[in-house]
Amino acid sequence: MQGVNLSTVSEFVLVGLSDVPAVRFPLFVLFLIIYLAAMAGNITILVATSTDTRLHNPMYFFLGNLSLLDILCPTITVPKMLEALLLENKVISFTACMLQMFFLIDVVGTEIFLLAVMAYDRYVAICHPLQYVNIVSMKLCAHLAIGTWVVGFFNSLLHTSLIFTLLFCDSNEVDQYYCDIPPMLALSCLPTYSREVVILIVAGVLGSSAFVVTLISYIYILLSILYMNSSESRHKAFSTCGSHLTVVCLFYGTTISTYVRPSSTYSPNQDRIVSMLYGILTPLLNPIIYSLRNKEVKCALRRVISRVRTALTRREHLSASGVLWSPSNWIGTAV
Repeated sequence: MQGVNLSTVSEFVLVGLSDVPAVRFPLFVLFLIIYLAAMAGNITILVATSTDTRLHNPMYFFLGNLSLLDILCPTITVPKMLEALLLENKVISFTACMLQMFFLIDVVGTEIFLLAVMAYDRYVAICHPLQYVNIVSMKLCAHLAIGTWVVGFFNSLLHTSLIFTLLFCDSNEVDQYYCDIPPMLALSCLPTYSREVVILIVAGVLGSSAFVVTLISYIYILLSILYMNSSESRHKAFSTCGSHLTVVCLFYGTTISTYVRPSSTYSPNQDRIVSMLYGILTPLLNPIIYSLRNKEVKCALRRVISRVRTALTRREHLSASGVLWSPSNWIGTAV
């Protein structure tokens, strides 16, 4: 290491998606629309599953958790990307970079485990319907959900601590539109082999285990569907499970290919595309595939919209009649 001027990096520069001025604004508009659509879809599902008592069951409890994760995941990375595209502000502080990586790995890891739990829930519901209520209780659901968040937290804490205890010098340009493990490893002045081994083992064991549980659950589900008597029921079940499995494979495939590999295979251009698939596209697709095609969710949304309209109509009526300005009536209406 002699002759090398080591220094502490206080900020990083995110390379982003494009430096071509003619392309930046169209990209800004495109990703803003995708982000807002993902937010609207997931917030809608979260409101419906939390406010409608008819949806207070294990399946929709897990869907609510998934929607929350799909709100957080793009919110961690997309706003900074939009700022870089619109204002060309690509600088991010060391602390902000560390927090961005921590929360992103936390959310992605938690979603990996949650998808496995959701697959097991559907396996019990379809393959053992008579025992479902006894096996999958709301208490068990709460424990499983908490477990996924806790495991995701400690998994992220381990990965983030391994990365940000490295020494960064010379270049501070992160070849990605957000702070992530592969580009940060590429910036290190110190050897990263031992840390890469730990990351590969932990990410490989946890990610592969969750994927195997999910895959086996869906295999049993598909085999159970084959034995259904009604061809219409089989077609409907295949359509639903096929959509679920497509999104699950897309999410697992892109995340595993990003984190379960040596840094020598890191490709910035490829990683940008892959990261958009699990970081932006799946949060947009999940509410459509898992929830908005569901009749119960659609009915719940209609009831929510109806209640909101009724409340607004009543408030307008009270305001027009002057009753709304009475303190006692205003408090009663608000409550």
